[in-house]
Amino acid sequence: MSITALVVARNEAARLPACLAALAPADALVVVLDRSTDASAAVARAAGATVLAGEWPVEGARRNAGIAACSTDWVLEVDADEIVPPELWAAIRRTIATSPHGFHRVRIDNFVGPRLVRHGWEGGIGTTLKPILFRRGAKHWRAQRVHPGVDYTGTEGERITEAGIHHALDADISDMWRRVDSYSNAKAMDLLAGGGAGSLANALRRAASRAVKSYVGRGGWREGSLGLLIALCAGAFPLLAHLKARLEPEKYRPAPSPLPATPPSSPREAAPPPSPHEAAPPPSPREAAPPPSPRDAAPPSSPRDAAPLMPPREAAPLMPPREAAPPSAHPPAGLPPDAPPLGHHPA
Repeated sequence: MSITALVVARNEAARLPACLAALAPADALVVVLDRSTDASAAVARAAGATVLAGEWPVEGARRNAGIAACSTDWVLEVDADEIVPPELWAAIRRTIATSPHGFHRVRIDNFVGPRLVRHGWEGGIGTTLKPILFRRGAKHWRAQRVHPGVDYTGTEGERITEAGIHHALDADISDMWRRVDSYSNAKAMDLLAGGGAGSLANALRRAASRAVKSYVGRGGWREGSLGLLIALCAGAFPLLAHLKARLEPEKYRPAPSPLPATPPSSPREAAPPPSPHEAAPPPSPREAAPPPSPRDAAPPSSPRDAAPLMPPREAAPLMPPREAAPPSAHPPAGLPPDAPPLGHHPA
C-alpha cells in the first residue's frame, strides 16, 4: 500500500526542514502553503515535495485542497510543527498493509517548551489522539476557520499508540496564551458567519464544562500547576470567542461579498424625480378623457351640461334630493305649458 505525507503550513520555513526530513519514508510528499511569503516553497521543493500554494482563509478548504492533491492509497496528514519518528513509521506501515478500515487515530505527544505534557489536553487547545491516517477519499473537512469538523467514509480502525508524533505545541506559557487568543479570533468569525454569538449563559456553561473536563476528565491535575493553566485556557477559548463576537462584531464579521456590477435598482433609484422646471403640468380632466364625440364637443346648453365629466365624491349630487324646494309653477322657457314640473314623475 502506498502512502502520501501531507503537510499544511503557512510561513514555516524554519520548521519545515526537520518536519519534511522525518517524512522521507513516505512514497510521496505534498505541501500546501497558505498565503506564505517566506522561503517555505523553496524548502519544500528542495525536499522533493509537490507544492500547492494559494490562499485559503478557511482551514477546512485548504486541507481539502491538499487531500485532493494526493493520489496514493493512504494519506498521513501532519503539521509543520510535528515530527514523525522512525518507530511510528514502522507501525504505520504495518497498519496500512492489512487494515480494512477508513481511518486510524495516531498518538500525539505535546510539548510545552522542553516538557512533555500528556494530560489535560482538551479539543479546543490540544489533543493526544488525532485521526490523521486515512484512506484517500475517506476524510473531508467542513468549511470552518478553526478546528473544523470532519466527515469520514468507512469505519475507524485500531489506534496507533506504539509511538507518538513529537508535537512542539507551545514554546512557553505566553505562546500558549497567544495561540488561544488566535484560535478565539477565528472562532468568533465562525460564530458570526453561522448567525450570531449566541447567549452569554451558553458561553459560560461551555467555558466551565471545558475547564472541568480538562482538569478532571483529562487528568490535568496530574500535571500540577501547568495542568491548571491548560484547564483555564481550555475554558477561556469558547468564552473569549463569544465575547469577541458579541462586543466587537464589526472586527470579526466576515467581509460581505462584493455587489454585482449592475445591481438592480428600486423604482426610487431608477431615475431621480424631475425638478419643478422639468416637470410637466398635470393633465386636466378634459385632457385625460377620451376624445369627445361631436355631440359632446358642442357647448353646454344648460348649467347641468357644464358640470365636470367625473365630479368628485364630495360634489353635490347631480339630481336634487326630493326634500328640495317644490318646483316653480311656471315651467322654464322652452317647455310646453302643459309639461309636468321638473322632478315630477307621473303615476
